[in-house]
Amino acid sequence: MNRLCVDDINIVSPYKVFEDTKTNCLYFITKNGVQLVIDFMEDDLIHSAECYQFGINNANNKPSPRDMNIQKTILVIIDEFFNKNMSALLYICETGDGKQQARSRLFASWFEAYEYSKNFTCMTTSLRDAEGVFNSATLIVPTAHPKYKEILNEFTETSAILREKPHE
Repeated sequence: MNRLCVDDINIVSPYKVFEDTKTNCLYFITKNGVQLVIDFMEDDLIHSAECYQFGINNANNKPSPRDMNIQKTILVIIDEFFNKNMSALLYICETGDGKQQARSRLFASWFEAYEYSKNFTCMTTSLRDAEGVFNSATLIVPTAHPKYKEILNEFTETSAILREKPHE
């Protein structure tokens, strides 16, 4: 993955974004003291193109009331990711507290309202794991990606396979 430029992010981001040089994660602190850590990890769900998993983690576990500046900051970070990387991005909601459905809906609404959303395709799939826990995964791919159709087809096919009940 090509490194993101924090200086470019901070030109337009409502919250000041920092880079943790030890972990290569980005983070910012909201007006309510919530520290959000953003990370990108290589993912092998998509084989036809580079794919990274995008994570948003509440590092200090403080309640995070609705804050439009969080949305704007995260979308600026995603925009910088795609400015530097012609890759697919996979957002999988955290499942530890049972709020993953709400997170998935919130993320989808953020992206639908994004002024450049026409430059991207978002596909979301819902899956239940072997323990019955709901998981939501959203694929974001630039419409200008040279393997655009292959990525969408692969995500659709992989989602269908993963939705099948595991054999016992």
